[in-house]
Amino acid sequence: MAKNSELWEWIKILVFAAALTAVIRLFLFTPIIVDGESMMPTLEDRDRMIVNKLSYKIGEPKRFDIVVFHASEEKDYIKRVIGLPGETIEYNNDTLYVNGKAMDEPYLDDYKKDLIGGTLTEPFTVKVPEGYVFVMGDNRRYSKDSRHIGPVPINEILGKASIIYWPLEEFRWIH
Repeated sequence: MAKNSELWEWIKILVFAAALTAVIRLFLFTPIIVDGESMMPTLEDRDRMIVNKLSYKIGEPKRFDIVVFHASEEKDYIKRVIGLPGETIEYNNDTLYVNGKAMDEPYLDDYKKDLIGGTLTEPFTVKVPEGYVFVMGDNRRYSKDSRHIGPVPINEILGKASIIYWPLEEFRWIH
């Protein structure tokens, strides 16, 4: 009788742990694997990250957040928010202008300094519609982003990428 009671306790613990894990993964945090080089040098191909799914249920995306969103039914992308709803975004001579004001992008400094010929980001101007954000990869020459797929609906954003947990020697908070 004691063995049955102990087995039943273990089953309850395992069911509770599985349910708790499912709730956390469904509503709060989920792991992702970076696929590709579009966010280099900030993120490397095959980095494993935690996405905070709660961040935009209680708040709005902010400029320069790194977000994961549904690009299609079978594919999620990870990119950096460059433009917010209602803003006019312009790139000219590798400088980001938001509503006419130049913005600093320190995460691009290494790429710009190593650039041989041309610009990192080709010139363009776009008005971000309400309810959308404009996203770009940090590896501007090799990123499929809002310049190609258009602005991203805020309701398609899964969450904010916040922690690289693998490879272990690369563990860090990102911003």
